[in-house]
Order: sequence, then structure tokens, then C-alpha cells
Amino acid sequence: MNLLLAPMEGLLDASLRDVLTRTGGIDRCVSEFVRVTDTLLPERAFYRVVPELHNGGFTRAGVPVRVQLLGSDPACLADNAARLAGLSPHGVDLNFGCPAKCVNQSRGGAVLLDEPELIHTIVSRVRKAVPAHVVVSAKMRLGFNDDSVAEACALAIAQAGASELVIHARTKAHGYRPPAYWDRIAEVKSALSGFPAMKVVANGEIFSVADALRCREVTGCDDLMIGRGMVTNPGLALAIKAQGAVSWTQVLPLLGAFWEHVVERVERRHRAGRLKQWLNYLRNHYPEGQAAFDDLRLSNEVAHIEAWLLAHGATAQAGPPNWAHASAAMVPAPAEMELPC
Repeated sequence: MNLLLAPMEGLLDASLRDVLTRTGGIDRCVSEFVRVTDTLLPERAFYRVVPELHNGGFTRAGVPVRVQLLGSDPACLADNAARLAGLSPHGVDLNFGCPAKCVNQSRGGAVLLDEPELIHTIVSRVRKAVPAHVVVSAKMRLGFNDDSVAEACALAIAQAGASELVIHARTKAHGYRPPAYWDRIAEVKSALSGFPAMKVVANGEIFSVADALRCREVTGCDDLMIGRGMVTNPGLALAIKAQGAVSWTQVLPLLGAFWEHVVERVERRHRAGRLKQWLNYLRNHYPEGQAAFDDLRLSNEVAHIEAWLLAHGATAQAGPPNWAHASAAMVPAPAEMELPC
């Protein structure tokens, strides 16, 4: 079984990928999307979103990162995929799942699920634009307003030459409301029986070992992608693989390492917000996380945050990777980013 760390725009960026993959259990990451419109992006645009490209495409813990592209112009996506391939990524992933309204209004993400023919063209053009050894994969939801064309979209992706498909078990209209419709992943997977080389990965509402076991049973998928569950419980991947757990004592140095990333990459006035954003997830699994969130939720003072981290032993055992110029551009605050995809 392989466990993939999900792309979550505005949350699970290079900083959190670095910290979460230190805990173990994750076999591969998919980056948050690189938006492609009508231009050929400079190399720095890829490095900004995926600074791991300066490290051979690996996180500090040695976990490979696949770069995700989002757009609707087949030719432009193909040109950008070709440029990206020259940076030696661990594959090119295509986003057909983002439910964010601003993305969909720009004809990106899940809205494309109403156009299986366009999806086929996009995947086909990207597949032809990159060398044969570069994996092309995709992530999709079950549909936009309903799941009536889920099989058609999956078949379009397979017929165009992709070798892996992650399916989030909800439509755009479902958003992130429980439940996840894992049974529909099983049906879509069955429709792909004529493409035995196509790997299908299940995604959606996996927050515990029991969830993971049930998801695998219902979907028939060996591999899973986890996102919010891993952000909430950094030991989830280890637990799913029956390799242990991560205690709050072990989380504290991860918070310290994450803060070092935040200091390096985020404007000072937004730093407290980034830490509280993660604590808001952690408090759902750790009682100590709730206490930490309560201590810090009203503070936006960097000095107060750093004093709290020091007082609670939340100091990094090893600092952030030396991505230098790749991380030089300051990133916006969470409120200015897109919703998780």
C-alpha cells in the first residue's frame, strides 16, 4: 500500500510537506497547483510553489513530490508541462478536482468535469509533451453538480495515456461535507477494467485507521491519498501502516520546524495566522493542541508566539531546508489563498 499526501491549496504547502513527511509513512506528495493560464511560465514559478525541485524533487525526509498543474488550455498546459519536465519532477499531475469558486469561474479544476472531451485533450497533449519516463497523473472529483459523467471523465483520462488517477469521492457540489461516496470510486474503478495499467487511488474522508481500512475495502483501491487527516494527526500514515503513532511531545518539535519555515517564507504580519491555521487542525486530535490554540488564538504578535514555542519546548530539531532563493518570495496569508483542493 502506498500513501499519498494530498495537495491542499492554501494549507499543505512546501513548509507543511517538509514537516509532515518527517514523521514517516508517506510515500509521495502531490504539490498544491501551479496555475496555468495563457502564458509559458518561467522556471521560477515552479520553484516558488515546489521548492523541493531544488532538492531533486524530494522533501527533506526524502519523499518525492509530484507537481500539479491547473488550467484548461491544452496547448498551454502542454508547453508548461514540457518546461516542468526539464526540472526533473517526480511526475506531472493534472487538477480536475479543485472546487474553489474563483478557480472554477476561471475554467479550472472541477468545472472541467462537465467536459470529458476537453479533459481527454488536455491529458493527451500533456502526455505527448513530456518524455516517456515522466509520469502523467490526474486528480478528479466525482463530478461538478452530480456524478453522472464520472466514468466518462475517468475513461477520458485513461484513454489519453495517464497512468494514475486519484478520485476524491465527492462532487464539487458536495464540497467537503461528509460522507465520502467511496462506493462510487469502486464503480469508476470497475469502468477502467480495460486499462489494467491505470492505478486508481482513493481520496476523501480518511481520518483514522478504521477509515483507511474501510475505504480500501469499499473502493478496492490498494493506495490512498490523505490530506486533512494527516494535517490533523501527523501520525496517521504511520498508524495506517501499523508502524506507530506521533504523540504531542513529538508534534512540538514539528511545530518549531514549521515556525522556522513560516519565518523564512511568510510576511511578518501573517506569520501568527499560519501557525494558528495548523493548530486549528491539530486541536481536533490532540487535547494539548486545543490548549495551544486557546493560548495563541487571540495573539498576532510574533514575539508572543515565539515565547510560547520556547516555553513549551517547541524548538526544531533541524531547521528548514536551505531552499534559499526558491523560498525568497513571501507568500500571502491563509485568508488570501484558495480553498483546499
